[in-house]
Amino acid sequence: MSTTPATNPLGQTWFGRLANLSTLALLILILVISTGEMVHGQLLKFGEVMFSDPGQKVQYFLLRADPEKPTCNRDVNVEQEVARQEAAAASGAPMNGTGQSDDVDDLFGERKFNAAAVRESLKATVANCVERHEMYEHVRDHITPSLKFYRGLETSFFVLFKFGADNRSMILLILLTVTAAFTTMGFHHISLRPARYARDFKAQAWSMTICSLMMLYSCVRYYQISVESGVAVEDPRVYFMWMVLFAVLAAVSAYRIVRPPQSHDNEQGTWARALECIPLIANLGIFSCVYFFMHGHPSGPAIYAHKILDFISIPLALALHIWAGMLFKQSRLVDLFMNIMRPWKLSPEALTYIILLAAGLPTAYAGVSSVFVIAAGAIIYHEVRAVGGSSQYALAATAMSGSLGVVLSPSLLVVGIAALNRQVTTAQLFYWGGFVFALTSTMFFIASQIHRHNRHQRAQVASPSVAIPAMLREMKVVIPYVVLVAAIAMFYSHVLDTPFNEISAPSILPVMMLLVLIFDKKMSAREESSRQFASVGAAAAKPARGASHAMAPGSEEAYQPAYAAQRQKTSLKAIDAATTETIEHVGSYISLMLFTQLIGGVVERSEVMSLAPQVFPNVWMAMGFLVVAKVILGMVMEPMGAILLVSSTLAPMAYANGIEPVHFWMMVLVAFELGYLLPPVAINQLLTRQVVGEAEIDKSDAEVAGQTFYRRYERWILPCIVMSISLGIVAFGPLLVQRVAFFQPIAKLFI
Repeated sequence: MSTTPATNPLGQTWFGRLANLSTLALLILILVISTGEMVHGQLLKFGEVMFSDPGQKVQYFLLRADPEKPTCNRDVNVEQEVARQEAAAASGAPMNGTGQSDDVDDLFGERKFNAAAVRESLKATVANCVERHEMYEHVRDHITPSLKFYRGLETSFFVLFKFGADNRSMILLILLTVTAAFTTMGFHHISLRPARYARDFKAQAWSMTICSLMMLYSCVRYYQISVESGVAVEDPRVYFMWMVLFAVLAAVSAYRIVRPPQSHDNEQGTWARALECIPLIANLGIFSCVYFFMHGHPSGPAIYAHKILDFISIPLALALHIWAGMLFKQSRLVDLFMNIMRPWKLSPEALTYIILLAAGLPTAYAGVSSVFVIAAGAIIYHEVRAVGGSSQYALAATAMSGSLGVVLSPSLLVVGIAALNRQVTTAQLFYWGGFVFALTSTMFFIASQIHRHNRHQRAQVASPSVAIPAMLREMKVVIPYVVLVAAIAMFYSHVLDTPFNEISAPSILPVMMLLVLIFDKKMSAREESSRQFASVGAAAAKPARGASHAMAPGSEEAYQPAYAAQRQKTSLKAIDAATTETIEHVGSYISLMLFTQLIGGVVERSEVMSLAPQVFPNVWMAMGFLVVAKVILGMVMEPMGAILLVSSTLAPMAYANGIEPVHFWMMVLVAFELGYLLPPVAINQLLTRQVVGEAEIDKSDAEVAGQTFYRRYERWILPCIVMSISLGIVAFGPLLVQRVAFFQPIAKLFI
């Protein structure tokens, strides 16, 4: 995950190109699945408007296929038919037209012919036949070339959507196979330390081979047990696809044992440090498999891995969120936002606070904090550095940049909580999430001000008379982007009848970012063309930029951040680079989600949660226990898997001890975010390390060597202090308001 697409050699091989095209096709198919129902519904509406004919009672649904000509005879002479049937009745011949006697009528003895009733029946039959023929002719007359084209488009989309909806499990497993194989081949799985030396690569390859083979054996046993149970296997393809997934990972890992990549400076490294390079999924997988195998349950790992298909919409949505994030990285949106803020010459702490506030919304749309760190971590790090922030402070801001917005709409975590727990709704959680967001962001600002490196110096904020005109000039550039985003949102809302919310966000964001990226590249090319025609003298007359990289107020020179070199200049290349990077992140992150299910299975099967009392002496002790338990879960588990485990084990315990469901889940979200910043895993810190780069981390550590303990470990301490204090307030603050008399006057504010 630390390799950028611009320098990723694997992405330029035939294997990389195949993985890129396959992933792009699967992501588009997932988009079709997620948007299929609303798009097809609108296609039917448009078809009704364009092709229906109320005057002749022709509706679009009648035109979706060529009509069949009625076989009935509309030219029947009613009077002749009545006379025929009357004569037949008088002669005793059967009147049912079959040549056989009517057994039912024979039960009632002699029959009497009712000419009037037969006449009315025949008239109704003939009239119905005439109507059917007329409708056939009307429908046939309305089948035009334009209708055939439109219905071909509509029905083809329906077939594709239905195929995708019926095969979502297979699509996810194929996507995971392609992306995880690419990630394994390139050594991009999440680990405590990225591989650099020969033994590091060997440790990764051997551990992944062992883990994959153990999982393959578990999948085979799961299928065998399912077949031997006597109950028909619902979809054997899914079982076989699980086997293919782990067989491919085992083959790729074995290949990497035989053909390892070139190590850093051809050094071997040490086995002790190499253990830190073992992917987290290998550790989780081997540990879980050993536990289940030792307890005589070899199919256990496969069973719990299979559970990811029970909430399949979440990993599919995450894949789309990650793709949107990578497209976002290829655009200049962050540059344009920073250009608006630079004229004020804010301190690094003040600007970081604004960046984190602005990052809250994209974090919510990214689904979970880790995904946002993947998508925008490098951007935030370099922007904080550009305004004079220390490297350790920039790393701290990057690590917790995704921790603030997970409580805001339309966070995928909150949607998952509401889907699994009927005691809460997304509206309740998002409402209180706004207060939690304000709390955590403000706590970060206060902590950063207390520990400022240059707090004895007064920030040289630019004068409003200078900063505001420069800011307004930069805002002009942003207006077209705002209009484009608003137009896309309005199109979905008014044309497709799908407002932009937590449900529709995963399917709208990638489309929005694709269009914004294409527009951005066109604007960038136009600006580049304009600069080429600028006079050399005018360019030389502009003031030189300072060493701090801060843009002088009023300057029209474009600021070029460090990460801008990774962006491609054309739309196609940018989409290609974004998709390549998406492969790595989807393969590593959804694999981590998958193997977290196994740890949840170990916890569930071991019944370790039952060791804790279900009812505590008081609510304070219950909350204290739950806080510690949630932080520990956040330290070792991926968020989606942790939410599944908490919903079935610890949530009922919280409710039984008098903790309000909304209060409990707000605490859970903050506790998880603290856990993601703490060892032994510290997932957000690991992702920060990988997106920023190992070289930048080494440089940062070298800068603070010999300084105080806090300065040396600021990237760890600052986020943990902020989230710890915030967690204490979120967990125990409402209990104080509810149960301590001193706070009763303000209790009504929290109703």
